[in-house]
Amino acid sequence: MSSKPGIDSDSPHGFGFALAAYVLWGLMPLYLKAIAHIPPMEVIAHRALWSLPIAAAVLIWQRRSDEVIAAVKKPRLLAMAALTAALITGNWLTYVWAVANGHTLDAALGYYINPLFSVMLGAVLLGEKLSRLKMFAVALAFAAVVILTVTAGSLPLVAVGLTLTWGFYAYFKKSLPLGPNQGFTLEVLLLTPIALAYLIWLGTTGQGTFGEGNMVDNLLLLGCGPITAIPLLFYANGAKLLRLSTIGILQYLTPTMLFLTAVLLFGEPFDTARMIAFPMIWAALALYSVSLFREASARRRTRRELAAHRIQ
Repeated sequence: MSSKPGIDSDSPHGFGFALAAYVLWGLMPLYLKAIAHIPPMEVIAHRALWSLPIAAAVLIWQRRSDEVIAAVKKPRLLAMAALTAALITGNWLTYVWAVANGHTLDAALGYYINPLFSVMLGAVLLGEKLSRLKMFAVALAFAAVVILTVTAGSLPLVAVGLTLTWGFYAYFKKSLPLGPNQGFTLEVLLLTPIALAYLIWLGTTGQGTFGEGNMVDNLLLLGCGPITAIPLLFYANGAKLLRLSTIGILQYLTPTMLFLTAVLLFGEPFDTARMIAFPMIWAALALYSVSLFREASARRRTRRELAAHRIQ
C-alpha cells in the first residue's frame, strides 16, 4: 500500500511542515520586537530583498525555475502577481508596524478573524453556500468588531487591515496559475527592484540602518529573508499533505501565540472590551471548526457510499 496520503488522511511529514510554519509565525513578534527601532518600511524592504535568494534557491533545487521565467513573459499573469505582491506587502507592513508600536494584540485579533472573513468572501464573491453554523460564526465575529469599534470610538485598524490584506491575498492567490513556491518567488522578484531602490535611497541620504548601524542590526535585517521565506515554504509543502480540516485547526495556533506573547511578554492591556470581543471570536472559530468537521465527515460518507455502490 502506498504511503502517500489520500484525500482523507494526513501525512506526518505534512503535519510537521505545517506545525513548524505556524510556530515560526507565532514566534515572529519576538524577532520583530528586536528590530522595532528600525522603520517598518526599511524592514519590509529587507524582507523582500533577502527572501528572493532563498525562494530562488528552492526553485532551482526543485528544477521549477523555468515556470517563473515563463510567467514573467505573460502580462496578465504578471499583473495578477503584482496585485498579490502589493497585498502581501501591505500585510507585512501593517504587521511589522503593529508589533513595533504595541498592537500585537490587535494583530492576533486580525488573524483570528481571517478564516471567517475568507468564508464571507467565498459567499459574496464566489457564491459559495454557507451552513447556518458558518453564518452564525461570521455574524459573531462581526459583532465582536462592532463592540471594539464602539468602545474605542474607531475601527481596530490593525486587525481590519491584516484581515483585509491577507483575505484578499489568499483569494487572488487562488487565481494565480502557479504553484505556491513559484508564486512566492515571482512576488518577491517583482518587489525586489522597488525594495533595492528604496534601500539605496536610504543609504545615499544617510537614513538607512543596514551597513550604518551595529552588527546585530545588520544580521537581524539579513535574517528578515529567512524568517519570511522559510515558514511560507514550510506551509506550502505541508498544506499539500494535510486535510483542509487539519489546516483549519492548525491555523489558530499562530494568533494564539500572538495573543499570549502580547499579554504575557509585551504587557499589552487586555481591557474590558477585549475581554468581551476575544471570547466572541473564539466561540465563532469553535462553531466554524465544528462546521468544517461536519462537512468533511459528510464528504467522506458520500465517497464511501459511492464506492460501495460501484462495487455492487
